[in-house]
Amino acid sequence: MSANPVLVEVVRGDAVESTHRGRAVIVRSSGETLWSVGDVNTLTYPRSSIKAFQALPMVASGAAKAFGFTPAELALTCASHNGEAMHTETALTMLAKLNLDEPALECGQHWPMQQQALVDLAWQQQTPGARHNNCSGKHAGMLALAQHMGWETRGYIEVDHPVQVAIRECIESCCDTRLEGMPIAPDGCSVPTWAMPLKNLALGFARFGDPDQLPAMYQQAAMQLYDAVVSEPMMVAGTGRYCSEVMAELKDRAFLKVGAEGVYIAAIPELNAGIAVKMDTGSAPAAETALTAILNRLGLPVSEMRRAPEIRNWNQRLTGHWRAVDDSFSSLSPLPRRG
Repeated sequence: MSANPVLVEVVRGDAVESTHRGRAVIVRSSGETLWSVGDVNTLTYPRSSIKAFQALPMVASGAAKAFGFTPAELALTCASHNGEAMHTETALTMLAKLNLDEPALECGQHWPMQQQALVDLAWQQQTPGARHNNCSGKHAGMLALAQHMGWETRGYIEVDHPVQVAIRECIESCCDTRLEGMPIAPDGCSVPTWAMPLKNLALGFARFGDPDQLPAMYQQAAMQLYDAVVSEPMMVAGTGRYCSEVMAELKDRAFLKVGAEGVYIAAIPELNAGIAVKMDTGSAPAAETALTAILNRLGLPVSEMRRAPEIRNWNQRLTGHWRAVDDSFSSLSPLPRRG
């Protein structure tokens, strides 16, 4: 099997210091592959990029309406958040609507991802709780589904729990893939993550942005979730984070979501298209640089500073930059907009 092409380079001075191979694909909601580079049939763990489909059964069940979830709360169900106050307070508010406390979250604890939030917590001589976990909003959504359906809330992270069964069935039908027999492992927050071909991940998010192509039971829920994430982009990640800031730049034109180990997705409604990127090196900055190159070539302009992100040392002296390898994206040109 031939190696995936180099998509991104790190340049220091006049020399290429490191290279990042990967694969990327754009799929129309009809199922047509519009462009690809690398082996996009390789099984890939979507990791946190799949969170919108983990939230979709909850919204489709009527739980979001029953518990009065706001757009910010819905956006948090799709988030890998920084653990800033706006995120942790929203997670606790969601739990309060369920008459549950923080220990009900089975995602585990970690320090906030944002440095200032971490310092603030340590300064207050506190230790992190489950609300600080970047997946706490997703887990609150899973608890909402369990409670609304009358299922046991304990153990909702297990692969055979009705919550995870509903999520697996949702992913299978929306991404047109079969997960039975596919590689499966616990994600960082302990819920199951299934591997699928990268092109099917892109297809799912093409349909997420064009919900008429989804199964009828998910169509309205997808519209509600999409509106939530693009109206509340800071809830999806937070201060200084690529997906939040680029969504804010693009307004309601795109939904972006990071996944661990160099995965990124985007749903582009005006193109009826979904994008999926996976870097072989697992590098998030490389995935962001590749996605920026794709978005710009599609006519969704991302700010100049993101096209070749600078690398600075502790004295803030410029030491180098990231850059997309033009040859890997040269065959990609703007696509016709939805009429």
